[in-house]
Amino acid sequence: MSPHVLTVAYPFAPVGPDAVGGAEQIAAALDAALVEAGCRSTVVACAGSVVSGVLRSVPAHAGRIEETARLSIHAHVRAAIDASLMEDDVDLVHLHGIDAAETLPPPGVPALLTLHLPVDWYPPALIREPPADLTLVPVSASQAQGLPPEARAVPPIENGVPVEDLARARHARRGFALVLGRVCPEKGVHLALDAAIRAEIPCLVAGETFNYAAHRRYFDDEVLPRLDRQRRWLGPVDFQRKRRLLSAARCVLIPSLVPETSSLVAREAAACGTPVIAFRAGALPDTVEDGRTGFIVDDVAGMAAAISRCDAIDPEVCRGVARRRFSLRAMTDAYLALYRRTVAAGAA
Repeated sequence: MSPHVLTVAYPFAPVGPDAVGGAEQIAAALDAALVEAGCRSTVVACAGSVVSGVLRSVPAHAGRIEETARLSIHAHVRAAIDASLMEDDVDLVHLHGIDAAETLPPPGVPALLTLHLPVDWYPPALIREPPADLTLVPVSASQAQGLPPEARAVPPIENGVPVEDLARARHARRGFALVLGRVCPEKGVHLALDAAIRAEIPCLVAGETFNYAAHRRYFDDEVLPRLDRQRRWLGPVDFQRKRRLLSAARCVLIPSLVPETSSLVAREAAACGTPVIAFRAGALPDTVEDGRTGFIVDDVAGMAAAISRCDAIDPEVCRGVARRRFSLRAMTDAYLALYRRTVAAGAA
């Protein structure tokens, strides 16, 4: 069976291998795996996305992401979904956005929703009383344990990263700490900078501040004042530069203030042989093997102290853990199998 899967991405961030957001990277990887497996893949995502299958683009929104913009873009997404269902012989819809409740396909169409974000960020009704055709996909055991009993969910499918591509980067360590990903209040970037200042080491921040008022205000009020000659803002980086930074960093700092569902950054760092120092948040204690691939800490003081211990972490142990646990192929194979099972169950 070669199902035709319609992927629906969060419409305010482009999909592709160079995407900043983890959900957008996963959507791109699944699209590529479908095409490689000889399946049909259509992706509804904003203009500028890079996909292996067919892109049904919706307008890229350049201004502030506010309610009026959401209503307009969601209307475009629903129109794109309807057109694809009518014209493309779609077997299954796979939703990736926090806004899935606004873009659900009509009844009768099998659908999956991967829970890339904390469960309590989604509308309660979507989790506790999902439509009959919708199945939830958690991305970690800790997230799955937080689902209510009535949630219709499959066992978790752990996120994967391109371990071998990342492991090929072997740059000399340059002594800086690295922060990588979205810059927003819940990621605690300011706390990573505080830890680097306390440890008296350089820190590079690579990522993107999306156009939400709260995110922009957070960057201006909490991140920008902490930058200096030793603590620098790089902005967005593509995959190749991200790989170089991860390989050259002394450590990666992840001071998340919300329950992390998976953390692609921690997995990418392990593949590059780089220790991760992370807060005890959500799936991070399961992802970072304390004392083997990095350290789990509880506050800024603990993060600063752990930086001095990173030399004790063996890069080859990190790479071995990544090969064993964080394979992109294992993830895509699990999803392809789930796609086939879901389509077969719908046809029965």
